[in-house]
Amino acid sequence: MKLSLIVPCYNEEENIRPFHDAVVNAFRGENYDYEIVFVNDGSRDNTLGELKKLYSEVDTPLRILSFSRNFGKEAAMRAGLEHATGDLQCLIDADLQQRPEVVVQMVRRLDECPELDCVAAYQAQRSEDKKLSFFKERFYAMINDLSDVEFRQDASDFRTFRKPVADAVLSLNEYHRFSKGLLSWVGFNTEYMPYEVQQRAAGESKWSFTKLLQYAIDGIVSFSTMPLRLPTLLGASLCVVSLLMLLANILVFIAKPTAFSYDSLIIFLIVLLSGLQFLCIGILGKYLAQTFEQSKNRPHYLLKEVIEPKSKQEEKEEA
Repeated sequence: MKLSLIVPCYNEEENIRPFHDAVVNAFRGENYDYEIVFVNDGSRDNTLGELKKLYSEVDTPLRILSFSRNFGKEAAMRAGLEHATGDLQCLIDADLQQRPEVVVQMVRRLDECPELDCVAAYQAQRSEDKKLSFFKERFYAMINDLSDVEFRQDASDFRTFRKPVADAVLSLNEYHRFSKGLLSWVGFNTEYMPYEVQQRAAGESKWSFTKLLQYAIDGIVSFSTMPLRLPTLLGASLCVVSLLMLLANILVFIAKPTAFSYDSLIIFLIVLLSGLQFLCIGILGKYLAQTFEQSKNRPHYLLKEVIEPKSKQEEKEEA
């Protein structure tokens, strides 16, 4: 198998058929075989029904993985990588904001340059909300300062890579996964290709600001231990600040005793120190929580149903 398209799906019933048709049109005339690996991530709509209907009506090699519940996009991508059979593998969304035509360009580039291991797409021009863009810029600036791994701000999970890259990513077994970081951490020779994000074919984005914020926090915690050193830095800073405040209050008391107020000073210090203590405890708690989750050694996902391509099903029936 030349190429596997790995497609996480969560409540994408309206996009299943348009995505398939777009893939068929994009790859028409290309002289290699491919498969589409749909991963139904516990959708609450009729996504699974649409996938089964498509499977019964088309000849395109389709592999359908259906989770027992929603485990998240990261788990869906891992499941797709574990079940894909292509020498090249591509992570792509089902909403058609990431076009299959770009995948064709990626494959051609990998064929032209055997020394390349991965081609990652990045947005040449962002069309999202300015506030969201601002927070994303701040996040990438922060994580690049804190982490030893370099993150490209405008690059996404939309990329095509060779099987050794997929195997390397799968060898990293952490429970809280941040694929952009994992793909950067494993290294390999990566080239970045610009693309233009399209409008969703149907439906609404599943990524709210809260989910993006949580994803960003998980990324920082997964690829940097700097936050763990923050309490030490805060403690040292507070020692300096407290000495300066003590000196300032002594000077005020000497210059004008009637202007000095113990109450306001005590209240300020109590609030400041309490807030910093809770901040430090929260940072430690986040790392401890992820360590606790990892120690359970639970699977990243549970499969409720697996539908193999028709050729595979026929082989099983004959056996």
